[in-house]
Order: sequence, then structure tokens, then C-alpha cells
Amino acid sequence: MSTATVAIIGRPNVGKSTLFNRIVGGRAAIVDERPGSTRDRHFGKTEWNGREFWVVDTGGLLPSSGEPMDAAIRRQVELAVAAADVVLLLTDVEVGPAPADQEIAEFLRGRGKPVLLVVNKADALARETRHLAFWELGLGEPRPVSAGTGKGVGDLLDEVVAALPASEPAAAADAIAVAVIGRPNVGKSSLVNRMLGEERLIVSAVPGTTRDAIDTRLDFAGRALTLVDTAGLRRRGKIDEAVEFYALLRTQRAIERADVCVIVVDAAEGLHGRDLRVAGQAWDAGTGLVVAVNKWDLVAKDSDTAEAGRREAVERAPFLADVPFVYVSALSGQRVSKVLETVVEVADARRSRVQTAEVNRAIQELVGERQPPQAGGAEVKLLYGSQIGEAPPTFAIVTSRPDEIPDSYRRFVVGRLRERFGFVGTPIRLRFTRRRRAGRGAA
Repeated sequence: MSTATVAIIGRPNVGKSTLFNRIVGGRAAIVDERPGSTRDRHFGKTEWNGREFWVVDTGGLLPSSGEPMDAAIRRQVELAVAAADVVLLLTDVEVGPAPADQEIAEFLRGRGKPVLLVVNKADALARETRHLAFWELGLGEPRPVSAGTGKGVGDLLDEVVAALPASEPAAAADAIAVAVIGRPNVGKSSLVNRMLGEERLIVSAVPGTTRDAIDTRLDFAGRALTLVDTAGLRRRGKIDEAVEFYALLRTQRAIERADVCVIVVDAAEGLHGRDLRVAGQAWDAGTGLVVAVNKWDLVAKDSDTAEAGRREAVERAPFLADVPFVYVSALSGQRVSKVLETVVEVADARRSRVQTAEVNRAIQELVGERQPPQAGGAEVKLLYGSQIGEAPPTFAIVTSRPDEIPDSYRRFVVGRLRERFGFVGTPIRLRFTRRRRAGRGAA
């Protein structure tokens, strides 16, 4: 499911970062009494009334200023509004409607986005009437809040959630959603074009050409896939331009929507730290993974080159031991169809179900091979289990002492389930629960 985005905009020093921190429940944005403290963008995910959404904090907007920094912030805000599903225009009740507020309101009227007008610093909320002056901005009812104390913020979030678009799946129910991710200039667009057999996406030798996430439908071997060619991942320290920040946000949103992520890697450079972090985030979220090692035709190699690179990656991120690597050339088309075959295999494994009888046979066998460690003088037994979910596969195992199962044994159980049932490229989630005693909970 795609997660909606809410952007907070306004002129300098109206409390945007304070409101951001109040909503996301932390201190992620810099708060300073000096105007212009937030020059970069900050974003975080929050949840309200059962609905998750991203919140984006922006720099102070001065639409008429010709200063270079103000022009850069203006570009950031434009991108924030373009990416947002709902916009919060924050103003200051102590100052009243300012000329900059009027200019920002005029800017928003031409963007076609739902806008909630928020009047901050209304600390005496029950007696406050000064916010009524903001009707003159022509953006509907002004909503008084105090970001500093939290007064009125809950009511505001109720309205935000009501204004968000309905959640929609990334693809048709029968389609496999595939996010193609990786650092700039590793050949993501070229690989997608090879998959599609035509030049649907712009391909350039200039790093960072692909800024947006573009959905493209593909039919492969009788299966429907939706390919998302995402903007290139960069180290956070290198995200100097607003466009790169929003490219990263769109990439994260694409990963959320995916059944399988294909991480494209330059064969000559291997997996970088950013690749590993995002792969780990996708794995932790229950998304299937495939590593496509691109430009393989350009690498001098011997019989151990591929395996050596894989071993190095697994040493840095052990979960990659369960992820298939495919060695391709988007330029020549070498093994590109193998990527698609592997994506389908991983997607099917992620959605597969195992009969309870088979799960219990597997548990008996793995216990016969290795008993769970015993602790505290009481026997630890695995009694029975079943698969309770899919996408990713999730198993519940009833045991006499669930709190005494160490992580090492959990990994052993997951490994044996993977070997037996072929869960290639997909995370497996495991829950150990205590057997309920007879009669407990009876009326």
C-alpha cells in the first residue's frame, strides 16, 4: 500500500519544525528561535486513527525574496507541495496575517492540493479569537493550535486523516509489484528498458537522471508485473539538492508498495553501505529481495569471482545469504530474463502457504536434529506449529517456554523451514507462543 504524504509549509519562524516534532513524536527537526533554522527538508512517518502517513518539514518560505538561500528554499517547498497529498499552511497568531502569508496562499490556490490553514501559537486556545483574522487568506477555516503545548493538534490530525486520499494498492491484486532500486548510474533504467523490450524510460549517462518513481506494467511468462523504476539512492550527506531529498522519499514509498525489491548493483563497485541499509529495511518490512549485479560483462573474472562477491556481501549483511544474486548486463541483455524469472520465484515463495501437517513434520525433524537449549532447570519443548500468515510467510510455534528460546535457535528454525519449503528470497517471520491451559478463558 502506498503511504500518503503531508507537507508543512509557511514563512520563517512560525513553528513548522515544532509542529513536525509534535506530530511525529520526536525531535527529528532542528528547532531554533532564529528565522531560517530549517533549511533542509526533514521527513518522518506517523500514525493517527489507524492511518500511517509521511510528514515533511520545510524551510521558511519567502516567495518574493531574491536571496539565493530563499530561492533554494522556495524550490524545496515547490517540490514538497508537488509530492504532498495534503498541505498544512502554518501561520502565527501573534503576528497575524502577514504579506508573506498572502503570497503563499496565492501560490497554493494554483496547485490543486487540499490545504488546511493552521494558526500556531494559540496557547490560550479556549479564549482565542485572533485566528479568525486569517479568514482573509481565502483558504477556508483557520484552525488554531499550539504546537508547543500540543493543544488543538489532535483535532488537526483528525482533519488531516479525513483529507488524505483513500489507500490504494500499488498494483492489481494479481500483479507482482517490483521496486527497482539502487544508487545512481548503476543501470536501473537500462535494466527496466531491457525487461520491457523498449525505451519507455529516459536513460542517460548522467547520474541521477531518473527523479520520479514510474510504474510500468509488464506481462512475463503469463504473469503480470508492475515495475517501478525509482530514483537513485544517495548517501544522506550527498543529498544536497531538494530534488534528491524527494527522490529518496519516493524511493522509500516505492519500497513500501513492493512485493519484491530488485537491488541493482554495479559489478565493479559492489554493494555499498546505502544499498545494504535499504535492503535491510526492505527485508525487515517483509519484502522479497533479488540482487541484480549489472555490468557483469565489463568485469574481469575467474571461476570464483561471483561467489567471492556474494560472500563479501553476506559477511556484511548475513540476511543476504537467503537472497538470490543474478549477474546481468542491461547493455547486452545477458540474463535479464533470469531476473524476471527470479522475481516471480521470490514473489511466489513470499505468498506461499504450507499445510499444518507439513509444518509439524518439519518441527519434529528439526527438533530431532537439534533440541532447543534448556534453561532454568525446566525443559523447553517445541510442541506444534502452523503457518498463520503470508507475504511474508509467518509461522507460530507453540512451546513450553517461549521466553527461553534464544535468537540463535530462532535462526536455526527459520533456516530449516527455508530449506524444507523453499522460501527463496523472502523473509520468514517466527512467533513462539505459550500453550494455553485447558479451561483458561472459558465462560
